[in-house]
Amino acid sequence: MKKIFTILAIIASILAIILSVLPVSNLAIVPVVAAIIFGIAAFYLSKKSGKVNKIIKFTFYLSFIALAIILYKAVFTETEVADVENLEATETKLEEESIEELEDLDIEEIDMEEIDIQDADIEDILIE
Repeated sequence: MKKIFTILAIIASILAIILSVLPVSNLAIVPVVAAIIFGIAAFYLSKKSGKVNKIIKFTFYLSFIALAIILYKAVFTETEVADVENLEATETKLEEESIEELEDLDIEEIDMEEIDIQDADIEDILIE
C-alpha cells in the first residue's frame, strides 16, 4: 500500500506542477490536493513501518511548489477585457451585411413532383 500511495503522490504532484504553469492553472488545485492526501497516507504507512523515504518528502515539496505557483498566478495575473463596444459594433455590422446578402439571393422553390427519379436510379445510388 505504501508503494501505491507513493506512486500516486508522485504522479499527482508532477501533474500539479505541469498544470500550474499552464494558463489554466486553477485546475492544478485538484492534483495538489490529491498529492497531499496520497503523500500523507504514504508518510503515515512508512512511519508505521519505521522508514520514511525521501521521495515522500519530495512529493510534498513538489505539491507546495505547485500550490505556490497557483497562488502567485491567481494574485498577480490580471485578466484583460477587450473593448466590448468595438466587438458589438462589428458584430451588428456583420449581421446587417449577412442579412443584406440573404435578401439579395433569389431562391426558387423546387417542386419535387417535377423531378423524375426512377427506381433504378435509387438502387444504383444505394449500391454505390
